Amino acid sequence: MAKMDNLLAILWMLRSGNKVTAKDISDKLEMNIRTVYRYVDTLSTSGVPIIAEPGHNGGYSLLNDFIEAPLFFDFEEQASLYHAAVFAEEAGYYGDEALNRAISKLAHYQNQEQQMKVNHHVESLEIISGFSSLSKEPFLRELEQAVADGSAVYIRYYKRNKEESEDRLVDPYRVIYWNKKWYLIGYCHLREDIRSFRINRIQSLTVSEHTFTPPINFSARNYFMRNLLPTMNEEEGVISLVVKGSTRALDDLCQHWFLEHYLQERNSDQAVFLLNQEVLDTYLPYLLFPYGKSIVVIEPTSLKARCVEVLTDLINFYEE
Repeated sequence: MAKMDNLLAILWMLRSGNKVTAKDISDKLEMNIRTVYRYVDTLSTSGVPIIAEPGHNGGYSLLNDFIEAPLFFDFEEQASLYHAAVFAEEAGYYGDEALNRAISKLAHYQNQEQQMKVNHHVESLEIISGFSSLSKEPFLRELEQAVADGSAVYIRYYKRNKEESEDRLVDPYRVIYWNKKWYLIGYCHLREDIRSFRINRIQSLTVSEHTFTPPINFSARNYFMRNLLPTMNEEEGVISLVVKGSTRALDDLCQHWFLEHYLQERNSDQAVFLLNQEVLDTYLPYLLFPYGKSIVVIEPTSLKARCVEVLTDLINFYEE
């Protein structure tokens, strides 16, 4: 029997609520009594509150409240849970309080040395999402539950370019978090198509009695990114953007959330992207300016001219 199996078997015997002697464990698990002592020491070191009573009527037992203790987590798992709670709070996730309760339970069953070790790692990481922390989205919990239950929802939703809100019936397929914002992906009965909705633009929400079955193999990630990124139409013409520069600058450029989807080739001092003319004219100049002289556009020459045009326009604007 593997070491972990033996540890769990001993813990299971101790959870009975009765005193268990080292001999009882040795006989039950068919192991040397010295091995029993080592395993008990291992459990104690890991934070299991084992009470050892010497003497004729002595034995091992657990603190009463340990019967409701959570599953065992090793040190890395515990530290990761603490870090996850920090991320959840900064993302405005509604379950951050439940995560905090979970890690509080873990802390209750840690010894002082373990608590200090975990605290050192928790304090070593801090998440800064911006000058103002994200508030919890008021409908996030209800939407996540509706997705899990397969229940359609009525929402009152407003779009940035419209003054009045619209009432919609939506089959919620997924809730996603992207770029510090929460989105609902689902089938909109008003538009008769799959749509994405910014959750912070939902003014009211009511769970309906209607149920639905999401499409098989539906990927909210693929849908969202496909609608977020422009489609490169071969008929309209795809142009190669060739950029040279330092390795560090190219690394950063190739990892940009937008350009990384269109990267075709990359070596130590050059990267090639496939983009259409509209993207090159409207988006790329502003994306490339922050890199200054660390990168150079080789092709197309039309992009160089466009960069000059944009910069000239900015200079004229600020000189007025």
